[in-house]
Amino acid sequence: MMYKLIKTEGTARRAEFETVHGTVQTPAFMNVATAGAIKGGLDADDLKKIGCQVMLSNTYHLHVRPGDDLVNELGGLHKFTGWEGPILTDSGGFQVFSLAKLRKIKEEGVNFNSHIDGRHIFMGPEESMQIQSHLGSTIAMAFDECVENPAEYSYSKQSCDRTVRWLKRCKAEMNRLNSLEDTINKNQLLFGINQGCTFDDLRVEHMKQIADLDLDGYAIGGLAVGEPKEDMYRIISSVEPYMPKDKIRYLMGVGTPGNIIEAVSRGVDLFDCVMPSRNARHGHLFTHEGIININNEKYRKDLDPIEKGCQCPTCQKHSRAYIRHLFKAGEILAMRLCVIHNLYFYNTLMSEIRDSLDNGTFEQYKSKYVDLLDKRI
Repeated sequence: MMYKLIKTEGTARRAEFETVHGTVQTPAFMNVATAGAIKGGLDADDLKKIGCQVMLSNTYHLHVRPGDDLVNELGGLHKFTGWEGPILTDSGGFQVFSLAKLRKIKEEGVNFNSHIDGRHIFMGPEESMQIQSHLGSTIAMAFDECVENPAEYSYSKQSCDRTVRWLKRCKAEMNRLNSLEDTINKNQLLFGINQGCTFDDLRVEHMKQIADLDLDGYAIGGLAVGEPKEDMYRIISSVEPYMPKDKIRYLMGVGTPGNIIEAVSRGVDLFDCVMPSRNARHGHLFTHEGIININNEKYRKDLDPIEKGCQCPTCQKHSRAYIRHLFKAGEILAMRLCVIHNLYFYNTLMSEIRDSLDNGTFEQYKSKYVDLLDKRI
């Protein structure tokens, strides 16, 4: 498995990332299928049609329902969902820390209660790796503590230190699991996660420590949780010089098209976010002119597609007026058609970014679109 850097423009990187389930052209956006499906009624075939390269699923949610043991018994997540390309599973860390009101963090791991039936669950580094190995994903994320932002400096430092210790345990457990006879994907990759809230010195020190562990990829976590975007950009720029140049870099949970363009310019390769699908389900749609709200009265008689020239299946067949009607009538189809459009837009955005890097015109692309795409019109 390898990361091959093809070209750079400033700090921006054009590359490809080879995995056992296919090669990913980067920069890339991962489409979020939390429980093995995109919310809004899209399946694996839909994802293929709209240019998705990597599907992201959630370790915690699949562990509580239907259960990773069952997915394993049925042949793993690829067989279960019908998606043949790369799948990244997050570690469950973020959910443990965001969903669980009653949680107790110890060196071994975290005790908390399921949000579905309240049953007690313990998750530590080994358990997270075991669940992800059961799922058979292409890429497993290390189990980390996602600290609330803002946080005390002293607690953030303790948490970073513990996350390094947990990462070493994740690596040892993954090596063990990948060597077992009955493991579905013996080539499962492990990404470590950089934490440290908005403290530049903690971020840099933590990045140096985890870079020494020679993992398959590195993520920046704990951002896009309410801090000003300027803080996020500053931290990426602070951490980037210490991220291995020959490994893929992933900014977790980001973001708007403008956020993505800014992060690409700072050396990030991989992104994920629920924003395109979540916004779509409320009728907020991305275009190259800015963001439209399809519920607005002005679209009642509008026979144009969501975006003129868009090649997505929705824009090829349906008008703004029809889609607005579907929302007003409470039809589920409204959500499906809009999620298809927004995810196609994001996947196409990444393709345009890659083309601009190939052509040496990324800076022009950035200056044209970085603010425009996030503007509401």
